[in-house]
Amino acid sequence: AEDAVLAGASDLAERFGLDCVSRPPSSGMYLELGEGGLGLRRAGAEAMHPVRVDFTAGALAHRRRFGGGRRQPLARAVGMAPGFDPDVFDATAGLGRDAFVLASLGCRVRLCERSPVVAALLADGLARAVADSEIGAWVEARMQLLFGDAVEWLQQLGEEERPDVVYLDPMYPSGKGKAQVKKEMQLLRGLLGPDRDSAALFEAARMAARRRVVVKRPVHAGWLHDARPAASIASRKTRYDIYAAGDRG
Repeated sequence: AEDAVLAGASDLAERFGLDCVSRPPSSGMYLELGEGGLGLRRAGAEAMHPVRVDFTAGALAHRRRFGGGRRQPLARAVGMAPGFDPDVFDATAGLGRDAFVLASLGCRVRLCERSPVVAALLADGLARAVADSEIGAWVEARMQLLFGDAVEWLQQLGEEERPDVVYLDPMYPSGKGKAQVKKEMQLLRGLLGPDRDSAALFEAARMAARRRVVVKRPVHAGWLHDARPAASIASRKTRYDIYAAGDRG
């Protein structure tokens, strides 16, 4: 969008295998980099706010300050306890919101994302967060972006690299929600398509985790692939199903 950010656009395009163009396409979706950061847009819908990863303001900043700390369901689900901040592998990083919350509480989180578009959004959001004087130091220390297929990443981890927890947040089924959230999810669904390999990812997660696998679900949804969890922790809209780690043999 501005000449000053052209170098940054070229770097992101090269890193994630994207094409760098000088003007928006006439159809489909595209990424636009401006002074405010990288945003995902749909052609012909310029009035709609772009989907952007922003760890420094808005809902995430509010949740970091007032989200309930270690008492909140997400923290309890991954097993946070006094003196223990688990190492978490977020295998479906998406826009990185849950990973950011866990990192803000003290966890080291590896965010794995295979979509080059979403990975680019994450990389841009993380870079801006690292540059922030308030949160930059711990974001850099605790959040690491991995680009590629999570099943492959999990299967190639060495024994010393295995996480305490593998966190899975499969794409939610369509449902009602606030207008802005709904538009954002519609855009991501159109980009990512249906979930086709969650069974393989679930198995790889159980083999890689040292302690547990946590699966995020809508509160009234069935278990992932009808697998009964060892325990569940629910909030008003969300449920976290907890599975024991598998045995690598």
